[in-house]
Amino acid sequence: MIRQPIIVVLGHVDHGKTTLLDRIRNTAMAAKEAGGITQHIGASEVPMSAVESICGPMLRRMNAKLAIPGLLFIDTPGHEAFTNLRRRGGSVADIAVLVVDIAKGFEPQTVEAIEILKEYKTPFIVAANKVDLVTGWRNTQLKSFVEALTQQQDYVASEVESKLFELVGRLSELGFSSERFDRIKDFTKEIAIVPLSAKTGEGIAELLMLVTGLAQRFMEAELDAEASGPGRGSILEKKEITGLGTTIDVIVYGGTLHVNDTIAFATPRAVATAKIRTLLRPKPMREMRESSGSGFAAVDMVSAACGVRISGNGLEEAMPGSLVIQVTDRDYRSEIEEEMHDVFGVDEYGVVLKADSIGSIEAISKLLESGGYKTGKKGIGVVTRRDVVDAFTLNGAHLEYAAVLAFGVAVEDDAKEAARLSNVSIIEGGIIYKLIDDYKALVESRQRERSQLIESSIVFPGQIEVMPNTCFRVSHPAIFGVTVMRGRIRQGYALVNDAGVVIGRIKGIQNEKVPVETAKRGDSVAVSMDEPTFGRQVREGQILYTRVAGTDERLLRGEYSGLISQEELALLDEIHEVVARGKEK
Repeated sequence: MIRQPIIVVLGHVDHGKTTLLDRIRNTAMAAKEAGGITQHIGASEVPMSAVESICGPMLRRMNAKLAIPGLLFIDTPGHEAFTNLRRRGGSVADIAVLVVDIAKGFEPQTVEAIEILKEYKTPFIVAANKVDLVTGWRNTQLKSFVEALTQQQDYVASEVESKLFELVGRLSELGFSSERFDRIKDFTKEIAIVPLSAKTGEGIAELLMLVTGLAQRFMEAELDAEASGPGRGSILEKKEITGLGTTIDVIVYGGTLHVNDTIAFATPRAVATAKIRTLLRPKPMREMRESSGSGFAAVDMVSAACGVRISGNGLEEAMPGSLVIQVTDRDYRSEIEEEMHDVFGVDEYGVVLKADSIGSIEAISKLLESGGYKTGKKGIGVVTRRDVVDAFTLNGAHLEYAAVLAFGVAVEDDAKEAARLSNVSIIEGGIIYKLIDDYKALVESRQRERSQLIESSIVFPGQIEVMPNTCFRVSHPAIFGVTVMRGRIRQGYALVNDAGVVIGRIKGIQNEKVPVETAKRGDSVAVSMDEPTFGRQVREGQILYTRVAGTDERLLRGEYSGLISQEELALLDEIHEVVARGKEK
């Protein structure tokens, strides 16, 4: 027994995700051997008889035999459904189809989908949709893109090729090698791009053939192993249904569930269990998202892979994205607890993250971690005053990270007031990558401000050489030219000679007669100093150093070590010895 693979359809809004599934359903329903196509949770079970009918000529040419029972396509209205389709360490989806408008190319949700697919390590195919809108494209009423392309004029084929080249370039920028599906030699190394039209149906045959072939070739053993045994699934949504109470929509990806089975799942506080009172499967061509019970049929059991609505007592606190396990003799509790520890594990300090589901928490956490950012607290639900206080106290020594990320959740009024008073930023958003980009921009801005504050308050190591023939004034103040050999100098820094004797403090710095606050390695500037007289305390060719006090030196070697280079660190050692000589005298 082999379960059907789970194929998730992702993409930017209006790029044609649902239209593509509608085309697949309609094409399959029109196939003589298709049988019934069941639609649920924005998903469609396409039996293999339908795939064979649509892809028949290709199958015969390739002498291919199909072993899997069918395909379970899941339409995702956004990232939420996909991130909730999760199991420990990855995604429930076996393959993803990323729908891209071939004319518009990559848009915000396209990039977000790719970043999430990358983090979840989910293989994907790009469906380059809307080839029918390419100027001059003629509808051939064929299911094959390759055959349809042969009937287009040369300039049309050239325009399609140009659009595909742009997609290949964008995928390359995001770290993926890709090519048109019929030119790929190794599908494990390149992303396949299938040009198609969800409106006219051209390219549908190749998409179904490719998805089926890849699933069967690379996943058959896994699909076989997960088809039997205790039921396992992932909660997509939780909702209140009149007459049923609290229900959960679940994708069952392994084993079998029966009425009266006990299932375990995560809640915000613990692991809970519930007894299945009803298993509801949608009637043919009905959406599980419908709140009415009239579109469902009660069944005694369901097997992977499928979608089902479950009702039962005790589901009130079930969290979307949680693993669902049929309770048997196995230690189900520790498995779910370990999974929650993985998702909700936090760092010593970092951003506070509040989101609408476990799936969102996990996806955002993965992307934050890959960007080198820490998370100090995670939770499901609205942002409260307590979250703001925690964001401040957790980051007492790292105030640049004092922020709350609110993804798909509300922010209470007293939380907003607490944020205003404590200078904690609350960043709200509905697109994951945009939320993270806004947070990164905030951190970088605060780090720049912090660096500027540090640079203005402590002395950094610097070494300069007095340039020959550049004395513009001998004294009161002495004005002369210098070259910064290493490190940096700043207005207000005290300078010492190689004997460690203080000769005065920099009053001003000019670069080509323009006043500046700092000068760095390689700069040639004029400096003014009140204390020395040129020709006595300062001479041509003389080497001078910034005087770094003990407190500043300790900070630069410790807390602020990331602000100086290895060269500056070596210069700091040299200045330490020079200053020590001056103290001995």
